[in-house]
Amino acid sequence: MLAELSVEDQNFLLNAMQSIETLIGKGRGYKYAETFFLRGPEPGDLGWVAHRHGVLYAREYGWDERFEALVAQIVADFVNHFNPDRERCWIAEMGGEIVGSVFLVQLSDSVARLRLLLVEPRARGMGLGARLVDECIRFARRCGYQKMTLWTNSILVDARRIYQRAGFCITATEAHHSFGHDLVSETWELDL
Repeated sequence: MLAELSVEDQNFLLNAMQSIETLIGKGRGYKYAETFFLRGPEPGDLGWVAHRHGVLYAREYGWDERFEALVAQIVADFVNHFNPDRERCWIAEMGGEIVGSVFLVQLSDSVARLRLLLVEPRARGMGLGARLVDECIRFARRCGYQKMTLWTNSILVDARRIYQRAGFCITATEAHHSFGHDLVSETWELDL
């Protein structure tokens, strides 16, 4: 197509394309610049899950090292009791970097639990969190689970919004002191 244009028009078009790439490229962050894809965990990814939960929750909510220890225990339990027919971990990747994760684990023959949803700050606002939750729901339905459950805390407003939009409902709340703070935990459920 460019061959049909004059040299001046070709240069104008190429310069315009470079300007567009600059505006939406990596220099401006991830939003709308790149797509993400989901994959299974690879060596080192599960350690990343514990590490990033620890770092982000300390930075964003002031939670202490006990939260990272809880995440590490959940990850260890997933590995040590993994049922490949009924459980999954998804790692979200963008531009060669991990930007999110979620787990679906078997609670019973009829109930699955969503665990450890995380989206890196630079990848938020793109629908990645909703996509990770949707993958869990689809997989749970394929496995024949009748219900999904999850545990969260009331201050995690963005995650709660994702759960609510996916159809989850709060079934229980409880005040507790964990990770160095007074919190309100919530149990959410979704009938499949």
